[in-house]
Amino acid sequence: MLLRKLVVGAVALIGFALPAAAVEGPLVTAEWLSENLENPKVRVFEVSVDTGVYERGHIPGAVDLDWHTELVDPVSRDIATREAFEATLRAAGVEDDTTVVLYGDNNNWFAAWGAWVFDVYGFGDRVKLLDGGRKYWEAQGLPVDTAVPAYTASAIDLPERNTALRARLADVVAVAEKSSDHALIDIRSNDEFTGKVFAPEGVKELAVRAGHVPGAVNVPWGKAVAEDGRFKSVDELRQLYADVGVDGSKPVIVYCRIGERSSHTWFALKRLLGYEVRNYDGSWTEYGNSVGVPVANLAGTVWTGK
Repeated sequence: MLLRKLVVGAVALIGFALPAAAVEGPLVTAEWLSENLENPKVRVFEVSVDTGVYERGHIPGAVDLDWHTELVDPVSRDIATREAFEATLRAAGVEDDTTVVLYGDNNNWFAAWGAWVFDVYGFGDRVKLLDGGRKYWEAQGLPVDTAVPAYTASAIDLPERNTALRARLADVVAVAEKSSDHALIDIRSNDEFTGKVFAPEGVKELAVRAGHVPGAVNVPWGKAVAEDGRFKSVDELRQLYADVGVDGSKPVIVYCRIGERSSHTWFALKRLLGYEVRNYDGSWTEYGNSVGVPVANLAGTVWTGK
């Protein structure tokens, strides 16, 4: 570690930067990341579900990316604007040639949503997930730090949003009414899918209707990961979705309750399997509250306002 610090410092003094270590594919391993923590062409962000996790200890050099404020628009129900997200990345020193690595708690649930937002703003293959996230990093006994890093600001300019990665309400209604030929995956729990419950216990974002979008198949997002938090193999993932008739032969739309869990499945399908897939981030809180849309409610649960 000391030698690596000396090398980085010496290179910086003479005006050069170390190149990013070669890494192919959408995932990086804990081993690769541990060897590239001080690589100036790599920037690590933590996107965790639970606030306060970052402050208790994070991967050294990682920047905290708060999903409550920095990945969303504070006025509209929308992802962060290009200008706001650009300012966040500039403050973190992200350049046009920076490899961005995201990780988080809960099997990279919200980190995958962060990856989707990065991809919407043009990062594509330059944004990666740490396979296994916090869970795997900590299980391997790898270092954590409480220091908040400071980086020299960049002048990165982001492109306009790539709308091809995002589905809207009208797109999903078209699938439900069979006027659009897309595969539709509901990644929520089976109890949510069947309408037995409106939402997971303890959450506040609710819809007045329970159930799912007609025509959707149910593959809970957690089935894509192994016990240690890492993604299952490509062959296992391909079989998981093929078992419900999703094989990449037609475009896919994924949804959940508020769009974050579905980003994890979006990552598996698009980045790992290479399927054409969009994330419906309006998800069930939009669809289940919309007037005049068809709903499949297998359990027959009725909202009583309580």
